[in-house]
Amino acid sequence: MKSILRVSALLLAAMLLSSCDWVVMSPAGDIAVQQRDLIVLSTILMLLIIVPVIFLTFFFAWKYRESNKDAEYAPEWHHSTRLELVIWSAPLAIILVLGTVTWIATHKLDPYRPLDRIDANTPMPEGVEPLVVEVVAIDWKWLFFYPEQGIATINELAAPVNTPIQFKLTSSSIMNSFFVPALAGQIYAMPGMQTNLNAVINKEGVYKGFSGNFSGDGFSHMHFNFHGLSQDGFDAWVEKARAEGVALGREEYLVLERPSEREPVRYFNDVDPALYEAILNMCVAPGSMCVHEMAHIDRSGGGGVDSQANYDRLRYDNRHADEPSAAPAATFPEAGREARGDEPQGHQPRAVSPEEETPVPTPTNEDDDEGVKPIPPGQAPQQEGAPGKPDNDGGQTGR
Repeated sequence: MKSILRVSALLLAAMLLSSCDWVVMSPAGDIAVQQRDLIVLSTILMLLIIVPVIFLTFFFAWKYRESNKDAEYAPEWHHSTRLELVIWSAPLAIILVLGTVTWIATHKLDPYRPLDRIDANTPMPEGVEPLVVEVVAIDWKWLFFYPEQGIATINELAAPVNTPIQFKLTSSSIMNSFFVPALAGQIYAMPGMQTNLNAVINKEGVYKGFSGNFSGDGFSHMHFNFHGLSQDGFDAWVEKARAEGVALGREEYLVLERPSEREPVRYFNDVDPALYEAILNMCVAPGSMCVHEMAHIDRSGGGGVDSQANYDRLRYDNRHADEPSAAPAATFPEAGREARGDEPQGHQPRAVSPEEETPVPTPTNEDDDEGVKPIPPGQAPQQEGAPGKPDNDGGQTGR
């Protein structure tokens, strides 16, 4: 009966694994292929040590089992130069090889480094300019600008095959991670700064892209499709975006920037050419100061007393504070959401047990020192607030 259960469990595991999408191990872009090869090579190098160790563990357990009376018994044995050489030279050699390969790949696969080839058999032709795509991570959707084509999209990305792509990435409010496994490794998008990614797609198809960094309630739906198209197919896609799109300026972006989930694919055909730079410099809202303006003031030695007037222009994180809608992470009753747990909110003193009432701190006047008594010599200071749970040694933790 037990053997039948084991076989059934193995078959079930095999069926579940057979439905997995091993896109990282079967990519469609040259950068992702090189990263895949690095993963495979590193795994093989490490298995050169791991597999013999596992085998020898079972072998020694079997050979020197209690019932094997013919096994050699050498209680005084303590050293073997030959064995020490084998034990230390093999891992050292593997570490040297693995370190060298990783060092080379780290520089060769630098996401900021322009591509020098289309694929393993095709060097980069001279004079080929990359397709520029400006990426903005918004709560919780992706905005893609195509400055050379004059369009923008929400939650849909496309590029012609065998054409280098230069991604410029930033974020509207919180750090995020742009990841298309079939194209290249993930790279962060952060507000107020720009990261770069150079990649190429070599096979036509539709590939999944998503956010690889938790960024709030709508994170799990922050997906998009990446279309690898022929040049004619990409041109047709651009024309479709121009025909079906609407205008996207600063006012439209400020509405689009508000947190939302499960956004459908949308196209924009009349895009403000300076919008991406304004998003990058965190100054889309009227009257706000750009990051590069503040950097210039800092490089010039600061604004002194006059810089006090810049305070309102530098407000950014609370730009939606005056809107009637509550923050996405707020709980009941402000946002109508139930609390995620029964834990007290804020820095409240907590009772030792549920039966005890939570002690209320006594109001004090910071400017009034009356009633404050000095601690007598030799007496340890007592922690204020609720008593903590006893430690194993019977003491109080104070936590």
